[in-house]
Amino acid sequence: MLSNRSSLFGNLPPVIKNLLIINVLVFVADMVLSQMGIDLGRYLALHNVQSPYFKPYQFVTHMFMHGSITHIFFNMFALFMFGRMLEMVWEGKRFLIYYFVTGLGAAALHSIVNYLSLQEIHSQIVAFNNTPSPELLLEFIRDHLPNATAQVNEFVTSYSINSNDSSYANEASALMNKIYELHLNIPTVGASGAVFGVLLAFGMLFPNLQLRLLFPPIPIRAKYFVIFYGAAELYAAVMQQPGDNVAHFAHLGGMVFGFLLIIYWNKKGIGNFDKF
Repeated sequence: MLSNRSSLFGNLPPVIKNLLIINVLVFVADMVLSQMGIDLGRYLALHNVQSPYFKPYQFVTHMFMHGSITHIFFNMFALFMFGRMLEMVWEGKRFLIYYFVTGLGAAALHSIVNYLSLQEIHSQIVAFNNTPSPELLLEFIRDHLPNATAQVNEFVTSYSINSNDSSYANEASALMNKIYELHLNIPTVGASGAVFGVLLAFGMLFPNLQLRLLFPPIPIRAKYFVIFYGAAELYAAVMQQPGDNVAHFAHLGGMVFGFLLIIYWNKKGIGNFDKF
């Protein structure tokens, strides 16, 4: 058992091995520093471009940050399972280029979507300030603060009863601005965008390879697995539910940019896509 395990990890291609090591080290450092009152995510996580905490280098550094053990485990497991085969076919340089192109593309699409979303929130606040009403506040709360506290719900009820009291309108406007700031400074972490790009490339390079799922435990061809995942992410992104903190557009961005890069490589006759 020990020799097999050593052989398994010893035979990992270098880029995959280093990506796994770096991600784990950053995750451990984040946990240790958080115990010391230092929020590493404030500096390395990707913030919205309108946020005062945004730095351009975060487009890269956020790919090595993760929010939980479950988050990093599934990302690194997928990278290990699918990425090593891609690197063996493409070799390290091409795989690394692909990994970062998909990761940066995912971050770019996610940032654009977030920018438009924040613009919409700001527009709703402006509309409320022009014609304040409890109904507009309630709609805003439902859309952007699904897990509102009892205190917030009590305020909305009181405002509905005292809708002509300008002090309630002023307090409501201040509350909406606080919610806007909350959304403005929500950070994004994880290698998921690049991992979804890796998943897409695997499905295109090995379309007929049989995969056996854990849930449900059935075999499925790689190409159908990728199509299913892509469709599920597209549905989740379009039907975004309040309180959903998964960056679905980042996942889609990784797949889209991966597909475009693969098409480019295919036209240039590089990338070993004989079966595509």
